[in-house]
Amino acid sequence: MTRNNEPALIVVDMQQGFYEESWGQTTNYPGCENNVDRLLSAWSEFQLPIVIVRHDSRNPMSPLFAEGPGNNLQESVQAVTPDLIVTKTVNSSFYGSPDLEQWLRSKEISRIVVCGIQTNLCVETTSRMGGNLGFEVIVPLDATRTFDLAGPDGAVIPAATLMQVTATNLHGDGFAQVVSTQDVLHSLKQV
Repeated sequence: MTRNNEPALIVVDMQQGFYEESWGQTTNYPGCENNVDRLLSAWSEFQLPIVIVRHDSRNPMSPLFAEGPGNNLQESVQAVTPDLIVTKTVNSSFYGSPDLEQWLRSKEISRIVVCGIQTNLCVETTSRMGGNLGFEVIVPLDATRTFDLAGPDGAVIPAATLMQVTATNLHGDGFAQVVSTQDVLHSLKQV
């Protein structure tokens, strides 16, 4: 059982494969990594629950292929002892193994802080689902990052724009609160 209103930190897909150049232009690097490290340090210091999520791609050509070196977690994330490790093959951490929702509910955790890679894919999908499942979701946007992405018409949307759109999509109306890492660290003192 957890202390009242104790937030779980959910670190999504902080994997070696995201350093590969094949992803293209990125934004907020190394800011994302530095801020995730700050969050992990604070959660460890306060002995709060940490969930590490890893994407196990089934595609042998993917930098995140389950049996490839890019599947490994980034070194600073490997150094942490999490309360739970979830593996997934889709965008949402709630469709992984073991069952994230079940674990959170068994620990009576109602607040989650979601960070990691990619802002507009796995972080956003996990956050949306968390909100839909009734969790209070907090996304420190500066503890996420993404890459330029081509739309259906071939036009490339810059990573910074994708981050801004994700923040707009998530903030308010039942999905999440979008804040900064510093805001989250400050709020931990009030837990």
